[in-house]
Amino acid sequence: GNIDYKAAMASKYLNDAGHATPKTEDMGKVSAWSSESTPSSNLIPSSSRVKVGLLGARGYVGREFAKLLIQHPDLELTSASSRALTGMRVIDSFGLDESAATHGIASDLCFETVEPEDFANLSASGEVELWVLALPNGLAPRFLEPLEKTPRLMIDLGADFRFDDGWTYGLPERPGAREKLSQATKISNPGCYATGAQVGLMPLLQPKDKDPSIRLKDIVPSVFGVSGYSGAGTSPSPKNDPKCLNDNLMPYALTNHIHEREATRHLGAQIAFMPHVAPYFQGISLTITSYLEPKQSGEYPTAEEVAEYFAQYYENEPLIQVNRDPADIPNVRDVMFKHHVVLGGFNVDPQTGRLVTISLIDNLLKGAATQALQNINIALGYDELKGIA
Repeated sequence: GNIDYKAAMASKYLNDAGHATPKTEDMGKVSAWSSESTPSSNLIPSSSRVKVGLLGARGYVGREFAKLLIQHPDLELTSASSRALTGMRVIDSFGLDESAATHGIASDLCFETVEPEDFANLSASGEVELWVLALPNGLAPRFLEPLEKTPRLMIDLGADFRFDDGWTYGLPERPGAREKLSQATKISNPGCYATGAQVGLMPLLQPKDKDPSIRLKDIVPSVFGVSGYSGAGTSPSPKNDPKCLNDNLMPYALTNHIHEREATRHLGAQIAFMPHVAPYFQGISLTITSYLEPKQSGEYPTAEEVAEYFAQYYENEPLIQVNRDPADIPNVRDVMFKHHVVLGGFNVDPQTGRLVTISLIDNLLKGAATQALQNINIALGYDELKGIA
């Protein structure tokens, strides 16, 4: 049917006075819609910027990536593709005002429809050096078929290449990942749920030490996930319909979810994942259950010992926050509009060794756009947090 894309992008959660709002400083990060119109470009020319193409730019993640791009001094958006938005100015569609657009997006840049042949031509001519693929799952491979000249870098935000060894999986916090990413020309950006689940389990399943102080029993960890409805995208469905979600929690794909398979593959161990959609807009809360091996003393590690172990594992990671106090149980509000993952609420049952960990992530940022820019920075040799912090 007919969809009001601008209204969808504006987001009911971010604009309705009836919804509870985050802290003032966080709301300042939410773009206001621009009603001004400027016929000529206001982009400051620079031959040193890497030319970026955004393919499939209609959704929420495209908007968040554009908001990050204008903060990056070395990137410039030169092509934005969306059939639904063709002819519309990019800065209008993404809610960017004129002054914010001066650095990385020309005020006269409009959405166009890029077909696979156009994708190849823009790559061959050098008009686009870095492609950000933000297409629905299953569509990206056909754009690569006519390529004769591989662009400098491609990063896919969908799931098409997360199981493809020919693409570098972009979770920088995994041990050894940055070295691979620094040499990558094709990066598969992890999924949002999969990122949060892996960050919450990597210290246990992929320890940095040969003889880790915390070990897991051979019992499949379970991950109970709850996401805001922006995770369901902008195409109308019950999972992003506020009326369906009102006073509701909607479970779906309770076995074999694609993020369950993704996390299982890259953790090297089976996990069980159960996703749910809640009636708020953005942010994910994951409650992770696993079972610890007892120590040599016969007792199970304490919650404090587990928290300290996680803190040491991630001590040099700027986008991972570990709450050392087990009583400090984070809420999804703590991570909305934030670029980092929050781990906390560590609790251990002293009788069974059952460990519960809370992992929080903003599905649009570290779960998508922030992580994409983080990966781009590593691949291009920039500071990892350039344009992010």
